[in-house]
Amino acid sequence: MPPSRSPLRIAAEKLRFPTPREVTDDTSVMMLKTLVLEPLCRWDQGFARPGLFAAWRHDPAGRVWDFDIRPGATFHDGKPCEAEDIRQFIAAILTSVDTFGMPWSYARYFAGVSVTAAGRGTVRVVSPRPFADILDLFCEFHPVRETTDGLPIIGTGPYRVETYAPHDRAVLSRPGTPGIAVTCLPQAEDRLAALRDGAVDVALNLERCAHRLDFDPRFDWLRATNTLSVMYFLNGLHGPFMRPEARRAINLAIDVPAIIEEVFFGLGVAASTVVSPFHLGARAAGVAAFVHDPQAARRLFDTAGLSAPLTIRTPTFMPDRAPLITAAVAGSLAAIGVQSRIEVEPDRPEYARQAGRRQIGDMAIFDSSPHSTFRILNDKISSAVQAVWWQGHDDPVLEPLILAANNAVGDAPREAAYGACLAQLRADPPWLYLFHPIDVAGLRRGCADLALDARGVLTVRP
Repeated sequence: MPPSRSPLRIAAEKLRFPTPREVTDDTSVMMLKTLVLEPLCRWDQGFARPGLFAAWRHDPAGRVWDFDIRPGATFHDGKPCEAEDIRQFIAAILTSVDTFGMPWSYARYFAGVSVTAAGRGTVRVVSPRPFADILDLFCEFHPVRETTDGLPIIGTGPYRVETYAPHDRAVLSRPGTPGIAVTCLPQAEDRLAALRDGAVDVALNLERCAHRLDFDPRFDWLRATNTLSVMYFLNGLHGPFMRPEARRAINLAIDVPAIIEEVFFGLGVAASTVVSPFHLGARAAGVAAFVHDPQAARRLFDTAGLSAPLTIRTPTFMPDRAPLITAAVAGSLAAIGVQSRIEVEPDRPEYARQAGRRQIGDMAIFDSSPHSTFRILNDKISSAVQAVWWQGHDDPVLEPLILAANNAVGDAPREAAYGACLAQLRADPPWLYLFHPIDVAGLRRGCADLALDARGVLTVRP
């Protein structure tokens, strides 16, 4: 049967294009960005591959980098994409903020770094220190031009925007294809109903349904373990989690497989360190998740001198079902005689700001979304940096390993160096490691050639 020439109809949880100064890891937004915009480099399970930058080279120390723009790269309005466009975009994104309006870390990464146009087709980056991690960051940068009415929808990617109503609908076109029509349906149950009714061809993020999916055989299903980590920050500045015995104890005490099964209907994979199996260094680290061992946990808590109840903080959302996860964690602790007190913060932006001020009680649930191992270690782990999400973890064995990873240049040396960091973070965990969600998309049988990558982003092959 010949393929349909009707647009591929996708139901997504969110529908918007972020401004050049806004950063988000939301999978629905990332799908739109990767269809219409083009990353400077393409993320490939921790490694950088050519994107808008077709090739790059660097000096032996990794301090001077030249990036060549893909020949013929043109914005959808007809303007050639040149080095000065990219330089201006980078300058704008260095002032970016996150979903909650908090300053992003890009400016700190680029401290002392110059970005210039070395000719119309080459961007030069000069750093006072080895900066191979520039590749991680460029995987997150999607240059965009705004329309005359300020919409950030003009890219160099495979699809161009024909119509766009934020939070409602977008129609995308690509020569030689039927195009794509994306509809915003915020509730997972509504997306599933639209698939069942034939109103859409693809329903995204069905793992967020409040019931167990039956994976109806009338449809095709995509499943992908996400790079996102659901975890708890542990307070390394005050209280019991200053002790390594207590940090290991909490990781042994919690029945993570039960949380995955009972709260998420089996749609998750237990975490083993601060990143997913798809991050740079994870393959080299080769570490396994903690095995639930309540007796060993109780002994370690006793060694750590745990006496007072643990204060566990949670928002009402982000991560998904955070209160249910927290209740299950408290239940695992109660089963070994460890008392806890749950504090709920209904204001999610304020919850993030409190964590930035290191007001997390003894432990606080969060998710960790960067696809870059460098960023996670820099923003959340390193005691030498003490960045916004650092919660007091100070491991003298770890810091030289992080420095060595920061100074490594080349794929193989970086993989090995970050692997050593991740193995140490399994040996002495700064967080309670929980799980990585499994993303689910439902598809009409016989629709376009689609895939979900490890970031949860739907990819459409022409």
